[in-house]
Amino acid sequence: MEMAVGLLLGLAAVGAGIGNGLVVGRTIEGMARQPEMRGMLQTQMFIGLGLVEALPIIAVAFGLILFGRL
Repeated sequence: MEMAVGLLLGLAAVGAGIGNGLVVGRTIEGMARQPEMRGMLQTQMFIGLGLVEALPIIAVAFGLILFGRL
C-alpha cells in the first residue's frame, strides 16, 4: 500500500510539473507576440497555475487517506 501512495504522489508531481511548464511557456510565448496583453495573460497564467496545482494537493489528500487506513 505504501508503494501505491508513493506512486500516486509521484505521478501527481510529474503531472503538475508538465502542466506548469506548458502554462508558463505558452504565457511567455503570448507575451512575446503581444507585449501589450501582458497584464491579462499574467492573470490568466496564475489562475491556470492554481488549477494545475490543485491536482497534487488532491493527490496528497488521497494519499493521506489511503496511508491512514493501513
